[in-house]
Amino acid sequence: MSTHTLPDLPYSYDALEPFISRQIMELHHKKHHQTYVNALIAAEASYAKSSTPRERIALQAALKFNGGGHINHSLFWKNLAPASSEGKGNGGSLKAGPLKDAIEQTFGSLDALKKEFNATTAGIQGSGWGWLGLNPTTKRLEVTTTANQDPLLTHIPIIGVDIWEHAFYLQYLNVKVDYLNAIWSVINFEEAEKRFTEGLSSSKL
Repeated sequence: MSTHTLPDLPYSYDALEPFISRQIMELHHKKHHQTYVNALIAAEASYAKSSTPRERIALQAALKFNGGGHINHSLFWKNLAPASSEGKGNGGSLKAGPLKDAIEQTFGSLDALKKEFNATTAGIQGSGWGWLGLNPTTKRLEVTTTANQDPLLTHIPIIGVDIWEHAFYLQYLNVKVDYLNAIWSVINFEEAEKRFTEGLSSSKL
């Protein structure tokens, strides 16, 4: 029996305004993420009933797409926090600590990271995700991307940003760059630092 469920958001639907609207958050969470969960459960049930390698291979795409959608979005919600610039929370605030040190060591500054991240992520053809990942071999931070709903398997995910149109279109229309600039105001760097320190102490992806 599959136990996948839609996780609750750690804040209200309007908590990320004005950077991400309530309408987007509600649709993105209740409709899009719920669809990935439902489809993943259905694909796993079909896989459990399948009796031939051909049937199992045919289900791989659905498992990867919907499983990746569930993994990525579960991480994405925790990755965000109400904006400190609006006096609502800790979003966008990178405090002194190991993550800030590593960002400055690798990229020179947080602004330089944002510039590289936004340029790389905006360059994704079609839909996908932009990532700040920890390379498990070198223990260095790297900017990378994945297509569609593919989860990040080559690195330990530190920050992930959804660049599917459903994540921004109702507010930013087709201007991905405005969305990418805005989202840094609601990035939860405390959660990112937790993932970073855990990643340093473990070589497991």
